[in-house]
Amino acid sequence: MKDFELKYGCNPNQKPAKIYMHDGSELPIEILSGRPGYINFLDAFNSWQLVKELKEATGMPSATSFKHVSPTSAAVGLPLSPELARACFVDDIEGLNDSPLACAYARARGTDRMSSFGDWIALSDVCDVTTAKIIKREISDGIIAPGYEPEALEILKTKKKGNYNIVAIDPDYKPDPIEHKQVYGITFEQGRNEFKIDRSLFENIVTKNKELPESAVLDLTIALITLKYTQSNSVCYACGGQAIGVGAGQQSRIHCTRLAGTKADTWHLRQYKKVLDLPFLPTLSRPDRDNVIDGYINKNEEDVLAEGNWQKYFTERPEPLTAEEARAYLDTVSGVSLGSDAFFPFGDNVERAKKSGVSYIAEPGGSVRDDLVIECADGYGMVIAFTGMRLFHH
Repeated sequence: MKDFELKYGCNPNQKPAKIYMHDGSELPIEILSGRPGYINFLDAFNSWQLVKELKEATGMPSATSFKHVSPTSAAVGLPLSPELARACFVDDIEGLNDSPLACAYARARGTDRMSSFGDWIALSDVCDVTTAKIIKREISDGIIAPGYEPEALEILKTKKKGNYNIVAIDPDYKPDPIEHKQVYGITFEQGRNEFKIDRSLFENIVTKNKELPESAVLDLTIALITLKYTQSNSVCYACGGQAIGVGAGQQSRIHCTRLAGTKADTWHLRQYKKVLDLPFLPTLSRPDRDNVIDGYINKNEEDVLAEGNWQKYFTERPEPLTAEEARAYLDTVSGVSLGSDAFFPFGDNVERAKKSGVSYIAEPGGSVRDDLVIECADGYGMVIAFTGMRLFHH
């Protein structure tokens, strides 16, 4: 297949639209089901790069959940604790921890479930049956992977009345080293961002505390590879083998840090016993549970505990999660890693990171206020590694 005609571009009025190889060669993909759109393919090709690179860097099966050309999370295939499995709504999946790929996607989808509603999925490895069973019951637009087990493919083909978007990509495909894009009829050209993210990137530790455990190296690697494919400005919190909060596309870095930190806090609080034990009505859908949990934790537009509201969601009215109770729980969290795609210009980013249990930071360095940022981190005993490399993605 040398080209694929799309229904329309980013918006219905943007026609004609298609994807094709500039040199006239065959596309490195096969569409096994559905008819992916313009934004679907933007998500597919960006997300595939992420999981491919994450697998190469860690040696572990990897997965990501993408929305609007940025990851909601990315993860490697580590087993899930009982609490995390409950928080991710996968505690009923038989043999979950026997499939590293399923664990990776369960983590990625379960991190920020509200943002992942209608996601695009990328898997580093051939999709197995366990992973397909998780995907089957979630609201999702499509998936890209290097292949599919026959039974897994049949499971996925039942989604959306047989119209679920399923794409297989040639894992050996290598793009040209020079890439192009057009804006307002003007062509931009640049070398592809082939910068390699590995352990050597964290050797320049600039804080008094120099102790960087291997678990933090893994999490910082995940954070930076996630950021490499996230719309900038961006900040990513990571913990336990997964990105737990991504703040994407903000003009101010502190806004990235706050946004990602709020998502990380929500991820932690979803595993709090009081939240895990919320007495949901058995008829409440999975997306509705996500919305109610987020409202319960973050006190959003609707007071889910108000009289006349709680009856729609719960068998009995739960006790509120107070701000003091949530803060006390979050104060027990530590060992979180944080990556930033550009330097921190002020110490306020470190202050906000501390509130979400951050102990390890990787950022390029190079700010005129680096000394103040380091001083702030030293006050909390944090570790900062200057990577020397910006990771903007637009």
